[in-house]
Amino acid sequence: MPHTLRRLVLALGSVAALSAPLLAAAQNPPAAPAAPVTPAVSAAPVPELARALPDFSALVELAGPAVVNIRTSERIKPGANAQLDEQMREFLRRFGIPVPPQRKGNPAPSPSPAPDDDDGDDESPQRRGLGSGFVIGADGYVMTNAHVVDEADEVMVTLTDKREFKAKVVGLDRRTDVAVLKIEATGLPMLRMGDVTRLKVGEWVMAIGSPFGFDNTVTAGIVSAKARDTGDLLPLIQTDVAINPGNSGGPLLNLRGEVVGINSQIYSQSGGFMGISFAIPIDEAMRVADQLRSNGRVTRGMLGVYPDDLSKEVAEAIGLGKAQGALVTRITAGGPGEKAGLELGDVITRFDGKTVEKAVDLRRLAAGTAPGSKVKLQVFRRGATKELTATLEALPDDRAAATPEPEAPATGGAQAWGLAVSELTDAQRKELKLPGGLKIESVDGPAARAGLRPGDLILSVNNTEIKTLKQFQALLAKVEKGKPLQMLVRRADAVTYVLLKPGKG
Repeated sequence: MPHTLRRLVLALGSVAALSAPLLAAAQNPPAAPAAPVTPAVSAAPVPELARALPDFSALVELAGPAVVNIRTSERIKPGANAQLDEQMREFLRRFGIPVPPQRKGNPAPSPSPAPDDDDGDDESPQRRGLGSGFVIGADGYVMTNAHVVDEADEVMVTLTDKREFKAKVVGLDRRTDVAVLKIEATGLPMLRMGDVTRLKVGEWVMAIGSPFGFDNTVTAGIVSAKARDTGDLLPLIQTDVAINPGNSGGPLLNLRGEVVGINSQIYSQSGGFMGISFAIPIDEAMRVADQLRSNGRVTRGMLGVYPDDLSKEVAEAIGLGKAQGALVTRITAGGPGEKAGLELGDVITRFDGKTVEKAVDLRRLAAGTAPGSKVKLQVFRRGATKELTATLEALPDDRAAATPEPEAPATGGAQAWGLAVSELTDAQRKELKLPGGLKIESVDGPAARAGLRPGDLILSVNNTEIKTLKQFQALLAKVEKGKPLQMLVRRADAVTYVLLKPGKG
């Protein structure tokens, strides 16, 4: 047999040998197919997964009874089309936009008028609102947001056991959006206050409130950021906990069942929750609440200046180097700052031994200091550091400060200089309370692009105080070619630094 044929027969024989058992199995199948062998499934991973994620049920049982629902009503009188209705006011508040207080004699009409059941005046409609709060005193003290109860004629508090009480507004503070209520009840369940300094970004937190009127709704998430500068006097806690209208004033709790914040605002382009919400730190809120409970109002210190931030470019130009401190753009006549010797254009870098990184730091440090306190100020002025002492006065009550503080004009950021100036007369200097300075008569090209205007006053050039036109011309002559010119300019009652850069366009 040829060799090749012999190999083919052997190969076929091997195939036949392999297929014989298969054919036999096909002709005589077993009574029941054997079950496939698979590894045994352990029940251990399921509880492990459950333990890996937080279970909020025990926390809800613990904290839920101390969370309350708040309903408000405000009597509406006719002739108020210019005022905002409550829905729009709530919408603006939740964006963090300041909302002017309603005037009692001229509130807005309600889109859905409701009768006033208390005084029998059925023709008097009401504006109604919803919010949340939580018990901070077993004898009936409740904390919520100021904007929940502000301007309300009646405030009703409902407990989780369905008991309802008419609440008295002990006090509210618009600047921090904190309010304290009092109901006639005792033995109420209370929440423990947490330590905000121990709160960590990424930590699980939970909110309880009444979004859209759904009582005792629980939502959870994590801390997204701490000390977010969206508030005026308070840095806020940012979370991704779902917060909606009606959640305002409810507690933000950590996994130990402690309150770490009061849910207050959201960032939204639609008016609804979009993944970013803000809470007032509970330590700051409790300081405010203690004053409200004791005095019905909050007393804060005031330096009497209007601070602004410095850009890195300006800080380098004036010789400060690092962009830190609060630029004094306005000084209240006869106020603590003026009495201490502060001048327009000063940069306050330290307040009572604490570093001032930006303008908001100065406002918060002054507000957190008791009126009458003497504080040391470290000031950067025309290239040198000075030490001043100021005695703080009381900041006016927030109810009398509904209008926003005037803003300083923006720093010009253009290309070069081109000015026509004149010296101030003795009478003008006396009227303006200035030792010197030059008045800008006209601007053209570079100066106009830098943002300067006729009527602006030049107070200093490259940290040198200006008194005469001759001095001004001498300083311009010394500026190196290609170098920017830094000036302190006064417009109306405010000052700012302006950088003029050489070049065309």
